[in-house]
Amino acid sequence: MTYTEAVAFMSGLRRFGMKLGNERIAELLARIGDPQHRYGIAHVTGTKGKGSTTALIAAMLQAHGFRVGGYYSPYVYDLCERVQLNRKRIPRRAFARLVAALRPHVEAVGSTSHGSVTEFELKTALAFAYFADRKADYAAVEVGIGGRLDATNVVRPVVCVITNVGLDHTEILGDTHAAIAAEKAGIIKPGIPLITAVHEPSALRVILRRAATLGAPAFRALEAHGKPPPDAIHWTGDTASLRVETPCRAYAGLTLRLAGRHQCVNAACAIGAVEQIAARGGFAISPAAVATGLSSVELPGRFSVLRVEPRVVADGAHNALSARALADQVLSGLGGRLLLVVGMLRGHDPDEFLRELAPHAAVVFATQPKWRRALDVEQVADAARRYCADVRSMLPPLRAARAALREADRTDTVLITGSFYTVGDVRPSAVRGPLCGTAAPARAQEPQP
Repeated sequence: MTYTEAVAFMSGLRRFGMKLGNERIAELLARIGDPQHRYGIAHVTGTKGKGSTTALIAAMLQAHGFRVGGYYSPYVYDLCERVQLNRKRIPRRAFARLVAALRPHVEAVGSTSHGSVTEFELKTALAFAYFADRKADYAAVEVGIGGRLDATNVVRPVVCVITNVGLDHTEILGDTHAAIAAEKAGIIKPGIPLITAVHEPSALRVILRRAATLGAPAFRALEAHGKPPPDAIHWTGDTASLRVETPCRAYAGLTLRLAGRHQCVNAACAIGAVEQIAARGGFAISPAAVATGLSSVELPGRFSVLRVEPRVVADGAHNALSARALADQVLSGLGGRLLLVVGMLRGHDPDEFLRELAPHAAVVFATQPKWRRALDVEQVADAARRYCADVRSMLPPLRAARAALREADRTDTVLITGSFYTVGDVRPSAVRGPLCGTAAPARAQEPQP
């Protein structure tokens, strides 16, 4: 089986849609020997920041000398971004080999009462099998959606992380913070430590109650204001000089390559998680390895600066919580006007998202990513018009981004956002100018769940 054939088979499973639940993937994994139980796992969920936190955990464990898998959702430019070992993408040849090996088991499960395996379930099984095949010591695994019924929730984690809870995917997870928290709390396991930065009161009550019921020690990550609770992981500073203090030790002078002050709390969660992994794994934490891991992480589509003059920023923010943090970051460095390029997916509220960003924009270029669940461009435009006087509808995202660039002066900022799919449709090389870093490859067109 070639890589192209493997992607075609995987993509063909999307006709079965998204089916929450763990039974099918549990059956699939059992047929291949439950590879997910052969290494320690950090299981990470949250409305915002779960991808960054997953990457930070993986990087710190790698800096301690371990072989570490990373499973991410979604990808930005290349399908193989989703599955990584020591921060290197799975080779296409290995991807194809594993799909070929899994295919008969996928078809066998499909003939049972469990029904057809979904695309996301196959991707998840492939990741677990790859990590086992490459003899990973640990894996940091990002939840796809929610937690309780997500396909990744068949693991026996060493530590669980819930970064935060916001109103997102409300048609699936519930329309209150408490309801969504209950779904995310579904990853908590009996006796397994929990790290959380959730602060919304009703959501926090749900999560801490669940942890107490299961006897799971819970540690909160908080920005330090006054004297923090003794069991807190608290942080001060910013990405250029961060201090994190846990119940075990203090880490000072840390730096993050990931931009945005919101990454500080993600780093605090990740450090707390690695400490718990070390305690259970019997290895000593190295503050130098912690610092090295944190300072080395870069992720596409997380406030990625693609060009300097005019500044072009790509960020996959897609809900109100992430839009609020993104607005703070953009406005703090805004020298001229903000030109906003926004395309979203169905299931995310464009009004809530644009309420945070559009009032600050001189022009909003509403667009629509090339993905089957894309939100109609006119729905995005209609929401934007409530907050910005100059709104233009334009397809596809690349054309919208180039139009924004033509409009921009040297001191302006073009922000491409609303979905990782919108970001992925605008290759860095397509907005080339004075660039930061190297251009990423063109986004593959394989669908995502």
